[in-house]
Amino acid sequence: MTNNGPVSIAPESPLAEDLRLLFDRHVQAMHADTPPGSIHMLPRAQLVGPDIEFLVMRQGGRPVGMGALKRLGDGHAEIKSMHVLAEHRGQGLAARLLAALLDRAQALGMGRVSLETGSQDSLAPARALYARAGFRECGPFAGYGPDPHSTFMTRAVGPAAGCAAPAFVASTSRAAP
Repeated sequence: MTNNGPVSIAPESPLAEDLRLLFDRHVQAMHADTPPGSIHMLPRAQLVGPDIEFLVMRQGGRPVGMGALKRLGDGHAEIKSMHVLAEHRGQGLAARLLAALLDRAQALGMGRVSLETGSQDSLAPARALYARAGFRECGPFAGYGPDPHSTFMTRAVGPAAGCAAPAFVASTSRAAP
């Protein structure tokens, strides 16, 4: 676990050169124990577009995490490519990044956010994080099919959905002093 300064989360281009390590590690992690036909991450270049919001988390100015929202239509968005570097885990950064993505979804007028993550043991901490944030398992959505290596999760966002953010989301979405 590394703590090197203040944390910021802001929209950035996924094509920025200093994000190479984040993308390389994300790709490595996805290929480590997921069969090729069950990897649903978007290539870096596909994270640029009018329907994608890409956020970068920086600690002390260095990129340590990333995540994207892909608008699916009808007030529904999907979280894509969420990743925090392994050496920066254990500080609550993933919860802060997830909170920022949910806040952004609400600001965009989304009423629902869904995601696909792996069902492998290595991704149990990610599934637990999503569950603590109010996500519940659901069926495949937005063109996904059933896959024994995938877990699909969803949750409502925003006051129109009648769903307040879980307490940990509200408390972790603010930058540390």
